[in-house]
Amino acid sequence: MSRPHELSARELGAAYRDGSLSPVEVARDVLDHIQRWEPHLQATWLLRPEAALDQARASEARWRRGEAQGPLDGVPVTIKENIATRGDPLPAGTAAVTLVAARHDAPPAARLKEAGAVILAKTTMPDYGMLSSGLSSFHKLARNPWDLSRTPGGSSAGAGAAAAAGYGPLHIGTDIGGSLRLPAAWCGIFTLKPSLGRVPIDPPYMGRAAGPMTREVGDAALMLEALSRPDARDSMNLPPQDIDWDAFDVHADHLRGLRIGLLLDAGCGLPVEPEIRAAVERAAMLFEAAGAIVEPMRPFMTQTLLDGMDHLWRMRSHVDLQALAPAQREKVLPYIRRWAESAADFDGEHVFRAFSQFHATRLAAVAACAEYDYVISPTAPNSPAPAEWPSPTNDPLRPLEHIGFTVPFNMSEQPAASINCGYTGGGLPIGLQIAGRRFDDLGVLQVARAFEQIREAQRPWPVPPDGA
Repeated sequence: MSRPHELSARELGAAYRDGSLSPVEVARDVLDHIQRWEPHLQATWLLRPEAALDQARASEARWRRGEAQGPLDGVPVTIKENIATRGDPLPAGTAAVTLVAARHDAPPAARLKEAGAVILAKTTMPDYGMLSSGLSSFHKLARNPWDLSRTPGGSSAGAGAAAAAGYGPLHIGTDIGGSLRLPAAWCGIFTLKPSLGRVPIDPPYMGRAAGPMTREVGDAALMLEALSRPDARDSMNLPPQDIDWDAFDVHADHLRGLRIGLLLDAGCGLPVEPEIRAAVERAAMLFEAAGAIVEPMRPFMTQTLLDGMDHLWRMRSHVDLQALAPAQREKVLPYIRRWAESAADFDGEHVFRAFSQFHATRLAAVAACAEYDYVISPTAPNSPAPAEWPSPTNDPLRPLEHIGFTVPFNMSEQPAASINCGYTGGGLPIGLQIAGRRFDDLGVLQVARAFEQIREAQRPWPVPPDGA
């Protein structure tokens, strides 16, 4: 028998409906499980057991009255720290921020509360969300449950670790260059970075998306039913669309006849590790065996495109850090400070040319994908770095060498998922990215669901070091 913390959101909803489990029982079990894991993972912030149990009791009462607020009522969830929850401060992963309580719930948090989900905790992130690791000047160092010496990725570091470790079935993070998909790949879970504006977020920003992080595709689809509801605070919010998210559940024969681009070279950044390339090639063979037409793709990214985005982000961070008092600035991680300060001598023409690479990346991605229904690739070229490293290169002047596969789909606003497709010789997960055309979020979920059924057997989820 599975323990409650091992069950999917859909299984929990069915158990609540038939009375075989209650939200209070589930919350207690998940909280006990977190207590065993958390000294090792350090994935949460504002973990509030009593507040979570109060929410679970309210949910239990609604289920007993036959007045559940929907399929997420009573289901445990965590929320990334930079998604505002009313009454809680937003440190953005850095000790440099003055803590001020948020006055309102950001749209993703509001939708989850309206759905009756039980919010267990916020999850940790690195300084300003600008690292693919769990290293932070504010939070404790987050680690990967598959190997505690390794990073869970970032910037949705705590969320990725929490999902893999079984801190309940539902987690939400954010992504501006790979911050959902990289931790999903390195923690062996599923995520969808939706089309820009599909999931309202506040504040909105170029390429920034919020999305579900779950152990299986079905739970992400269930979560999107709530998260995709419109919110006027997001100036980039897509027009309301009646999407049947339950239609995600297709069979493997859904792949038959689909034209799939296979991208094995990002065209920039780190080379793909041989084990990762082999795992993605095996995945492509499974697509072909299921009837898809898989064709190799030439890389469409370049180092110039990647460096341009990097330099614009450096300048943005430089401006932000210069606005801080010197004492506050000194609290920011030295890696982030050195990265941002490297932009101090950029002139106007340099910044303009850097900014221009965002749109050039968009054009390149859309043109390259136009011939295909979907594109598959490694999510990341490398396996997880040491937990203490800020980035896979550990070099602030080569900070984005690992996002060549992920960042173009932020700029092109296309939906892109990461799903586990294998393991390294050391037992670390390997992520397969599945990207679709703009607005085809449901289609990406369907392809991911089909792959979920044909992929090789998955290994058991990691357990706390004490074996509990």
